[in-house]
Parts: sequence; structure tokens; C-alpha cells
Amino acid sequence: MSQTTGRVGHDELATLKLVALDGALEGEATITCSGLAARLEASNQTASRRLQQLEDAGYLSRELTGDGQRVAVTDEGERALQREYADYRRLFEGDADVTLRGTVTSGMGEGKHYISLSGYMRQFRERLGYEPFPGTLNVDLDEESVRARARTDALDPVGIDGWEDEERTYGPAFCWPATIEAHGGRREGVHVISPERTHHGADQLEIIAPVKLRDALDIEDGDGVSVHVSEQ
Repeated sequence: MSQTTGRVGHDELATLKLVALDGALEGEATITCSGLAARLEASNQTASRRLQQLEDAGYLSRELTGDGQRVAVTDEGERALQREYADYRRLFEGDADVTLRGTVTSGMGEGKHYISLSGYMRQFRERLGYEPFPGTLNVDLDEESVRARARTDALDPVGIDGWEDEERTYGPAFCWPATIEAHGGRREGVHVISPERTHHGADQLEIIAPVKLRDALDIEDGDGVSVHVSEQ
């Protein structure tokens, strides 16, 4: 389900890769449109247009200088490159499984409410093959895993449809099969869940399972876990 945003396509992503290789992923890099155009085998106007499109999409920040422009790949741009990386890994290595690490944290309690709603629970039983424990396990991802999380976009999820009742409309969600490890213990058959609209940022993972994972793995807030995400 790898996607691009707005007007950003393969040509723009190729440009983003070049400026990242010039050092714009670790910080700012100075480039010129003429130099970039030569590497792209395109005109100066084409190079300039691609940079503008990347900036408009939020993948790149730019500042004009006397000797060219200072560019830096944004967090959103890095996530786009991570998705590209996952696609190529899948192509040449046969899989794009992603391992994410972090620490267990307490959520806001909203997971229990939403997971238990009949419109979602019915689909969980039908599509995941189990009725989840009411609530989610929340994991604060470490810095490396926040970046790597974008690779899950290359994995095909189990789709959970949005639905509505007499009071309101509920949005769709995506579930990826996963295995979680902690304290030497291991639990398969769980799912990372990501609502289409969520108050959580990219640094927090939500996991559902047919059991209460805190009890099954004897974990509590602050404990480290590894989550191996795959596709259906």
C-alpha cells in the first residue's frame, strides 16, 4: 500500500533520494539546480520544479543562499524514503517485515472503548480470527523505530471498514499481523492497529491481541518490547 502524497511521484522521489545522498537527510546540504539537473539528466527548470513539488508536499525544506540553496529532508520526506526502502527490500529479499522497539506506556483509555464497539468487534472476529481483549497495548517507539515505522506502509494490512450508528460515524482502521517479545517471552497472533484518524503520533504503537498482553508477557509501564510486523 505504498503511496505518495499530492503531486509527488517517482520522479520527485528520485530527486529526494539524490539530495538525501548529498547529506540532506542528516542535516542541511547545499545544492544548485544546475548540479542537480546534470545528475537527473534533466533541465534546470525540471530540477527546480521537482524541488518545489517536494517542498509543497512537506518532504523537503529549502532556503535560498548566494551559492545555491540549503535543503533538508523533513520527517515526512524520510518516511517516504523508508517506504521506498521497504519496497526494494521486498523486491530483492522477498519480504519487508519490520521490527520496531520501544517501551510499554499507559494510554488514554480510549482503546478499550473503541475496540469494544460492535461495528469493529464484528470485523475483528471475521477478519482477524479472534475477539480482541478490550483495550490496546501502547508502546512508545525509540527514535530508530519511529523512522522505520514508515516501512509498514509497504506491507498489506487487514482493512477494518468504517461504519456508523444512530449517533455518529466511526472511521476505518488498518491491522498488521505481528509478534511481540518481552522478557524472553513471545506472543504471536497479535496485530498492530492504526486508525485512519488517530490522536497518536508516529512515535506510539497500538497493539491488540486476544489476551491481555500485560498479563501474558508479564510487562508493565517502562518495560522494553520488540514488535515484529508482517503482512496478512
